[in-house]
Amino acid sequence: MTKRIPYWHVDAFSAAPFGGNQAAVMVLDEWLPDDVLQAIGEENNFAETAFVVRDASGAADWELRWFTPTDEVALCGHATLASGHVLLTRDGLDRVTFRTRKAGVLEVVRDNASYELALPLTLVEPKPLPEVISALGCKGETFLSYAGAEQTAIILLETEDQVRALTPDMEALRGIDLMAICTAPGRDTDIVSRVFVPAWGVDEDSVTGSAHAALAPFWAEKLGRDAFTAHQASQRGGDLALRLEGDRAWLGGPCVTVVEGVFHL
Repeated sequence: MTKRIPYWHVDAFSAAPFGGNQAAVMVLDEWLPDDVLQAIGEENNFAETAFVVRDASGAADWELRWFTPTDEVALCGHATLASGHVLLTRDGLDRVTFRTRKAGVLEVVRDNASYELALPLTLVEPKPLPEVISALGCKGETFLSYAGAEQTAIILLETEDQVRALTPDMEALRGIDLMAICTAPGRDTDIVSRVFVPAWGVDEDSVTGSAHAALAPFWAEKLGRDAFTAHQASQRGGDLALRLEGDRAWLGGPCVTVVEGVFHL
């Protein structure tokens, strides 16, 4: 018998279609086998497909997992924001929580016409990364995560123009198992970034929530304040409001649903 799975295609961190980062959100009655979840992620071919199932443990409202076209990932911010948008809109609520397998309990709240997402912080420390610098074709200070999300690198450049001009060797980066976050002070926003994750099935991500969980504490220290604005300078582009609160980075931005339907399995 064919399964009919509710399906949404959401542009996260965008107030209009064709901006921000695309995510599929699928609401399941129960977990499907992992190989089927991965096959659906490949079929959708977005940076992430988010799957949610009602949480029977009582720890949160929903369980949440994310799949790229090639892998399950430990944390995805934009697809979590998209999931919150779908469920809060559908159910007429202002707050929803998600229990995840590696990132703990995540929270999305409605903020007028926008949303805020709380993510655990990723902290970095200086670390030479010559292979990354070579693959990116730039000069910059390099940092690697030691707490929070693993395999997260920040590459600090001097100007926004340098960030926008990057033309990485994607084949070289495909052999380096990390997220490369290239960042600099912004012109129209406080900070700007681009994010490359070829090893995880996405050459350049459009707008990356998990990257900003690392950028928030990194730039808060440099800017000397706990709230600021960010722009991810991908082809689609996206704007975020960032603030630190305790051990969480709060990422703010709108979402728009561009497709709603049924996935037949």
